Amino acid sequence: MLLFNAPSRRQIDTALAVLRVMLGVTFILHGGQKLFVFGFDGVTGAFTQMGIPAPGFFGPFVALVEFFGGIAITLGLLTRLAALGVGATMVVAILTVHIKNGFFNPGGVEFPLALLASAIALVITGAGAFSLDALVGKRLSGETQADAIEAPARTRRVA
Repeated sequence: MLLFNAPSRRQIDTALAVLRVMLGVTFILHGGQKLFVFGFDGVTGAFTQMGIPAPGFFGPFVALVEFFGGIAITLGLLTRLAALGVGATMVVAILTVHIKNGFFNPGGVEFPLALLASAIALVITGAGAFSLDALVGKRLSGETQADAIEAPARTRRVA
């Protein structure tokens, strides 16, 4: 039955692309809000009120990590590094702001925890085949499109 078959490599790569785009766009919008709506001064003020250490540094830093990390994740460029960066911002947000509000929204850990889990998944798996990381990796290794298609078939075990 189709529901119980292991996913194909193409299905996994498609799922990773969907995950990347959704996570990336979310961080682009949150980072963009910090950069273009609140500005560095507004973010610094908010971080000060939340008790974040060194708010003059970490406010703008988080805004930049979220915005540019979101762009990188969406494109699948330096995905593991970008996902590690945005994931780290979620760990801090959970521990310093959200955990005291419980699990559920508004204000609880459920949303930042879902973003953290998505980022961790990308740190573990990487961007998948439909990404700039894969394109750069193929160029650096000299792998052709035919090699990429045939490689999984050659390594597949037959039971």
